[in-house]
Parts: sequence; structure tokens; C-alpha cells
Amino acid sequence: MAQTVDEDGTVDPWRRRVRRTRRQMPLWQELPLLLVVAFCLAVLIRTFLLQAFFIPSGSMEDTLLVGDRVLVNKVVYDVRDPVRGEVVVFRGTERWAPQVDDQPEPGFVGKLGRTVGDLVGVSRPGEKDFIKRVIGVPGDRVACCDAQGRVTVNGTPLDEPYVLENSPLDVPPNPRECRSRRFDEVVVPPGQIFVMGDHRLVSQDARCQGPVPIDNVVGRAFMVVWPSSRWTTLPVPETFADVAGPPVAAPAGPAPVRPLPSGDVALLLPLTAALAGSRAFRTVASGRAT
Repeated sequence: MAQTVDEDGTVDPWRRRVRRTRRQMPLWQELPLLLVVAFCLAVLIRTFLLQAFFIPSGSMEDTLLVGDRVLVNKVVYDVRDPVRGEVVVFRGTERWAPQVDDQPEPGFVGKLGRTVGDLVGVSRPGEKDFIKRVIGVPGDRVACCDAQGRVTVNGTPLDEPYVLENSPLDVPPNPRECRSRRFDEVVVPPGQIFVMGDHRLVSQDARCQGPVPIDNVVGRAFMVVWPSSRWTTLPVPETFADVAGPPVAAPAGPAPVRPLPSGDVALLLPLTAALAGSRAFRTVASGRAT
């Protein structure tokens, strides 16, 4: 067997032992080590970068079907806020009712599998995990409907080809139920977003459950990754490109100065001339402290 020789011609026994150890490690020892490393990498990626989410309901049909898995970017909103038209995963507030179908209580094996799946990001979502489309951002005025029954954002109507089945117009609006298409104008509060599902007839969303804090957003869903027959991206629809920014309130300025009548100006001229020669007047006019 060849020996490891250093530059000075001496044999390095430590390198020789390491090489012998590597040769002698059997597959049954290497395989668990590789599995542990792969599992740790999956947990790190799931926690900080990407996560796959399972679609449990039909509120986003036909964009997303029940059983689809979407890939969610969890870092994009660390550098910017959500924009109109993006599909986002978020944790609902107390007002948001769960939309996950009731499942029988799993046994020990089922709980273990769910825990492991949650660690690597392939488990079913929790009761408070939702996926919807962003319709309005902070400051936007969202309402429905215009003369053609369309949602408007800052007065601009949205043509929404992605909507599968819309809610009826003849149902009176109810702030506690999302059965009607119509709802009063909502001004999206600072730090929140207004979201709606693509299947409006069955979607329970911000129409009746209120806007969602941006801090509750987990990330942006940007791709359908399973099943393979439905691989596709989730781009922002073109209709949102025509929406103007939210109205900006005029900044508060100084109180308007009432113009003096000509007689008042004549009376102030002698006083101004007297002050011009004083030290106090010169100090204030120059902007320096005494």
C-alpha cells in the first residue's frame, strides 16, 4: 500500500489513518449520516428560504386546485412589501374562520409523520394558514362594484380572467359573510393588505373577514410544483398594471397668512424701521442664537 509522503520525504501517519478510516466505513454507516445531513438542510431551507404548501380548499380555483403544492418564497417580503396581484400565504387573524376540512385524529404514526413533514415543509397546512391573491395594499381604496360588476381599486376597475365563479350581485352585502359580490369601499389600513380568493363564490376573504397584517404574511407563492402535470408559475396578472397608486394626502403645512389691508401695511412701516436698527431684530433675522 502506498504511503503518504510529505515534501521533506517523511511519512505522515495521521493522513494514512484518515485514508484507512474512510475506506473501512461501510455503506450502512454512511447512509444514515447522509440522511441526517439532507434532513438538516431541508429544515434550514424550509425555515429561512422556501417551503412547499398543500392547497386544502377550492377558494383559489382554477388558479390552484385542491391537492396542489405550491412553492413559497419566504425571504422576498423581508426586503419589500407585497404588491397587488401576487398570491400570498399568510396566517389569518382571529376573525378568519378555518377553511381546512375536518380530518380524523391521527394516531401516533400519523402524528410523527405530520411532525416530520412540517419540519421539511410538506405537511398539510394549519387551520390558520391561508392562500389568497393581494387586491389592495396600504392606502388603497377597494370596492365593488362598478356598472359592470367589477372590483375597483383606487377607482380603476379590474378585469379578472383568473376568477372562476364570481359571487352573485343580487345578494345583499353582509360584513359577516362573503356571499355577496358587493361590498362597501374599504380603505386598506397601514401595514395591512386586502386579499381575495379567485373562486369568489366559495372564498371567505377580506370582504367579510377583514384585511391581513403584512407581518402575518409567510411568503409569496410563485410556482405550482405538484402534481407534475400542473407545473406552472404564478405571475402578477396584467390588469394590476393599470391601477394607480393610493391617493396621497396633502402634507400639513403652515397656516395660511391673511394678507394685510393696505392701511395696516402703512401703520407697520414705522415699527419695522425702528426694529431694523435694534440688536435683537438683527440676531433673530440672522438665525443665530445669542
